[in-house]
Amino acid sequence: MPKITPFLWFDTQAEEAANFYVSLFPNSRITSVARYPSDSQPPAGPPGTVMTIGFELEGQEYTALNGGPMFPLTEAVSFVIHCADQAEVDRYWDALLADGGQASACGWLKDKFGLSWQIVPQALLDLYSSPDKAAVGRMFAAMMQMVKLDMPKLKAAFEGA
Repeated sequence: MPKITPFLWFDTQAEEAANFYVSLFPNSRITSVARYPSDSQPPAGPPGTVMTIGFELEGQEYTALNGGPMFPLTEAVSFVIHCADQAEVDRYWDALLADGGQASACGWLKDKFGLSWQIVPQALLDLYSSPDKAAVGRMFAAMMQMVKLDMPKLKAAFEGA
């Protein structure tokens, strides 16, 4: 079976980003580092600097490249963090916004490197599967007004409170 690994293009921050992500998620680690060779020429990075860095987050492999500014990250690709509770939502939200991240809407944000994330409480996904379409509609309307998802408020909207 083929293995599929997300490959992330950074300007020059691949190593910093990988180390940051590994520090946030349990069961995560750096798995490899490849450096630009001593005879590398532009547009390659400076000799000896990180070219690619492999890392795992909760067992999922990723590769990050210092490829230059030609292809910036966009919201067209995002990673979803399924959170067990509001405390976990708050922890990841705050950590990923630190030092220059940008909040968006409905649980989406960009971290300081420009990578988009969705911070989603699992309870929200569970309530979405309810056969009570009116309750789901109320919850959806409440969610559309939020930046960071607030599960107690979403549950209250679901219950009509």
